[in-house]
Amino acid sequence: MAALFKTQGMTKKFGQFTAVNKVDIVMEADRVNGVIGPNGSGKTTLFNLLTGFFPPTYGSIDFMGQNITNTSPQHRVSLGISRTFQLVSVFSTLSVWENMVLSTAKVHHQDQKVPWFYFKYAGDSQIRQQCMESLEKVGLSDKVNEKTAELSYGDKRLLEIGIALSMNPKALLLDEPFAGLSDIEIEFVLQLLHELKQHLPIVIIEHKISKIIELVEHLYVMKEGSMIMEGDPRKVIDDPVVLECYWGKGDVRC
Repeated sequence: MAALFKTQGMTKKFGQFTAVNKVDIVMEADRVNGVIGPNGSGKTTLFNLLTGFFPPTYGSIDFMGQNITNTSPQHRVSLGISRTFQLVSVFSTLSVWENMVLSTAKVHHQDQKVPWFYFKYAGDSQIRQQCMESLEKVGLSDKVNEKTAELSYGDKRLLEIGIALSMNPKALLLDEPFAGLSDIEIEFVLQLLHELKQHLPIVIIEHKISKIIELVEHLYVMKEGSMIMEGDPRKVIDDPVVLECYWGKGDVRC
């Protein structure tokens, strides 16, 4: 089976600054892959490279055996790569249902030139079914008509995850999904991810390591744009090099 993601020499420079430096990784599809590292280590830039928001300065990116190095974010979504963002990205002026339909229809009809015309596909039975199934998974099926602006931050996060799921992804990439959530909300999202991992490859960036230690099956550690270590999560987080680079000197955990 081809790797979920495989990169060779993947590098991203912004002027003289190197955000991601010669990263070679093989992320397998049969496990939950986690990415940790201190702020500014290049984690989100790594996601932006994998999902096409940034083109690499050097190197290559394969997704399930297919070279996607120079493809657009839209094309990668059509291949099955779906993601959430560090800061929740939803349309606050639209209802929950409108957010779902607009995003899902866009994936199904990427040739449409005028975005608002995607709403004409709202009656499509397949799109409606995908949207409702995804809303049920994230616990928002009773809020379909609510304005997104009136949702709690936690529900907005769940809506974003629901949108990602409605696209029938082959890979789900989550950038700090617990950020801004209460402990109760984190537990709900965590339970959802444990259910999803049974049939969907997940790649997750998260600072709250203690929350994902039972979820993640392979952990990558970044520092200053480089991948410095990977392997079994418990062994990785106990490594002295990781303890020093991520938490500073001494065993201080998040």
